[in-house]
Formats: sequence, structure tokens, C-alpha cells
Amino acid sequence: MKVFNGKKAANDYMSAHTLAFSTPELTLMRYSFWLGDMVKDPEGKEESIPRLYTYVDEEDYAPVQIIDDDKFEATGALFKSNLYGSANDGSSEEEQFCSECGSKNSPQAKFCRECGANLS
Repeated sequence: MKVFNGKKAANDYMSAHTLAFSTPELTLMRYSFWLGDMVKDPEGKEESIPRLYTYVDEEDYAPVQIIDDDKFEATGALFKSNLYGSANDGSSEEEQFCSECGSKNSPQAKFCRECGANLS
């Protein structure tokens, strides 16, 4: 997979250009024009290419996991905290139990806070 190395390109641009009096919009516009400038091909070919292509690297990435909207998998960031769930945690409403792990959840919850199973 070919990937644009924007960090390297931005570092190269910022190190070669003074931006003391530039606004962010002007800086971004100048940077985009700089990336679009035609330069000699670094592989020694006779053609000129946009500078952007000199920052494209071949990378090998693992396939990205597709997110399934029907199954929520909790990250653990809000487990066992009072911030998770409904603001009205009164005992007047009946709590619902997860059919997969048996944990208690608020009556309005769509997913289990322990295992992420669909409660609907």
C-alpha cells in the first residue's frame, strides 16, 4: 500500500521556509503549492513529478477491522464508574440484566457495559 508521509513532508517544508509573519491559512496554502511543485524524479528518470510523490512510501499494513454497528465492544475506559449510563440512576426503574454475562445495566442501555452485548 502506498502511503503519504505527511510528517516528513511538513518537517522538510518547515525547516526550509521562514513563516514568522504568516497566518495559518497562508502557511497551509504555501505548503500545498510547495507539495504540488514539479521536481526531478529521484529515481533518475527524465520525467518531472509533483513533489508530493517523493513523500509516498510503500508500507505493509495489517488489514483494518471492519466495525460492526450491531455489536459494541467496550474499551474499558468507563467500566465501574459512576459516569457510565444514565444520569438518573434512581432505584425507581427496574435494571435490565445482560443475557450473555448477567451484569446489571441501566434500563435505557442499548449495550452491556461489561461485555458489550446488544441488549435491545
